Amino acid sequence: MTFATVNPYTNELVKSFKSATREEIVSAIDKADLAFQSWKKRSVSERVVFLQNAADLLRKNVDKYAGIITLEMGKTFAEAKGEVELSAQILEYYVRHAEAQLQPRKLPVMDPAEGEAELVYDPMGVLLAIEPWNFPFYQVARILAPQLSAGNTLILKHASNLPQSALAFEALMKDAGLPDGVFINQFIEHDDVELVLADPRVIGVALTGSEVAGSIVAATAGKHLKKAIMELGGADAFVVLDDADMDKTVAWGVFGRHWNAGQVCVSSKRMIIDAKVYDEYLEKYTAGVAALKAGDPMDPETQLAPLSSQRAKENLLKQIEEAVKHGATATEVGPKVPTQGCFVQPTILTNVTPDNPAYYQEFFGPVSMIIKAKDEADAIRIANDSPFGLGGSVFTSDNERGRRVAGQISTGMIFVNHPTMVKADLPFGGVRRSGFGRELIDLGLKEFVNIKLIDVVDIDAPF
Repeated sequence: MTFATVNPYTNELVKSFKSATREEIVSAIDKADLAFQSWKKRSVSERVVFLQNAADLLRKNVDKYAGIITLEMGKTFAEAKGEVELSAQILEYYVRHAEAQLQPRKLPVMDPAEGEAELVYDPMGVLLAIEPWNFPFYQVARILAPQLSAGNTLILKHASNLPQSALAFEALMKDAGLPDGVFINQFIEHDDVELVLADPRVIGVALTGSEVAGSIVAATAGKHLKKAIMELGGADAFVVLDDADMDKTVAWGVFGRHWNAGQVCVSSKRMIIDAKVYDEYLEKYTAGVAALKAGDPMDPETQLAPLSSQRAKENLLKQIEEAVKHGATATEVGPKVPTQGCFVQPTILTNVTPDNPAYYQEFFGPVSMIIKAKDEADAIRIANDSPFGLGGSVFTSDNERGRRVAGQISTGMIFVNHPTMVKADLPFGGVRRSGFGRELIDLGLKEFVNIKLIDVVDIDAPF
């Protein structure tokens, strides 16, 4: 594997980096473990100071960091700036809340003879974070902020096409004053992940990525009895009921499917439309997609960026081709996208039936799958007919109806009248093949701590 920056807008190789040797990886674990021995003894309030420093630096240098993100994975500069701000907000969330969330929890014992029982949250050691390319800074902040707050140390294996983003985040934390070894970036090859997880000082792994990567890493973690949390793929249902505000729903549909060029695990990939409004939605949605402007991601007028790499483009085009071979109708929409770089023409797939493999796949790019449902019950059935269960949304003019329908859809997150939202103060995670475990808020904070019982008992012995 080559760790290299290739500009997705031009396909130009900008810079490449050497992979870490096995000796360098072991040295990084040594360093992270040594740092843990003192880091775990600091109070939460002392640890989060560095997160606030980093948040301040992110905002002060937002254009610099956003420029690196856009260069490496191609998202629009405006979206990249938004990602930098979201990363700062995640860091600040734990500055404000980690101390209270890590306070010991007194247990309401049923028998006074049980004593005074409480749970405490002890840090455990070195954690490996394996992160993807679609959100170069947000993904790192999402795991770093809670784990450093909890007192663990972190080794980052970032995506191979984001070496400069990885180095920039490492430099950011150093500039924030973080002690040496608490957060280390390493250009680790896939084959060396087991070297890390086999080390007894490494307590677990957090991965965000594909099903394939997740299954391999989870198996490796299980082999070495290490805890893992997996944030994997998604094929979010975007359910439109017959009473939805159509113009508002269409606008959210266009955005929900095409932000970050459609390369979001929680983008609105399966649009399930009640038959009564199907034709109206399809017509208006097609017009909305056609109005998107593709171009230079640094241009403030650009709404549709290139995909992250030539490989991503080729894989997506192959998926479309296979869907059509199995009976789907693929309609290209809008003006022709630029021929340079990694652009894919926005495409709408219709007539996708359950016997078509595409029906159960995730399309990572500007491809919309639009499915007609007979009624509300059928829409719920279709939404749940998926190997994934990450996010989803329900659109209706009746919020109570929306809550009722949302309650019947099996996902880790679901929203009424909004596509799946990513915020610093909302949990993130899914079910089934979308993974297991949760990140953010107090749930993410406690994923890799020892939840330890301390019980003070003062009674006479029975004999």
